[in-house]
Amino acid sequence: MNKKLTGSLISKGVDNKAVLGVLGKIPREKFVEQPFRNIEICYGDSPLPIGHSQTISSVYTVGLMTQALSLNKEHKVLEIGTGSGYQAAVLSFLCASVFTIERIRDLSLKARVVIESLDIRNVTFIVGDGSIGFGEYAPYDRIIITACSPDIPMPLFNQLSEGGIMVVPLERDGFQSICSIEKKNGEPVSKDIAPANFVKLIGKNGYEAQTLNRCGF
Repeated sequence: MNKKLTGSLISKGVDNKAVLGVLGKIPREKFVEQPFRNIEICYGDSPLPIGHSQTISSVYTVGLMTQALSLNKEHKVLEIGTGSGYQAAVLSFLCASVFTIERIRDLSLKARVVIESLDIRNVTFIVGDGSIGFGEYAPYDRIIITACSPDIPMPLFNQLSEGGIMVVPLERDGFQSICSIEKKNGEPVSKDIAPANFVKLIGKNGYEAQTLNRCGF
């Protein structure tokens, strides 16, 4: 990542030195498909397709969401939506451990290969419905959801430790916004961070559940 891109991120509010350092260290081009490995495209402002109708978020979005987690080296993090694995790789340098869930097996396997090729060893890969979380290792100090949810997914919020932070894109009145949600006295305290444009969170506590409820099931 060059100085121009770093300066652009800082001007947009991504100014945490640790986050910027990691973004500059991880070779993003390894996480995108061959046609998009040109540096200008790879590090551009737009999400890129990774197959299965999924995308890898822009560097800015990854940086913004990571910064909002306020990570330290002791944190245990749950990521919902492994995708390309790029976000998990960024997290891995800033916390103790990452548990990342992906519903599409092929994407999870590809992400694992890339991450292990970078000698990153503190990421655990899970294939399944991310909207229900992974209770086996709960509670988590931080949770990040890289798909838009119709509401705060309470089963995931319940897996967050007291004082923990969840960062998630939420849809309200047809518009998406990245939100930081802190758990205070067991209740969610939400703050909007920035507009967003994510794929939908599919699963029991995501848009699948919303569709079933509308159908009267």
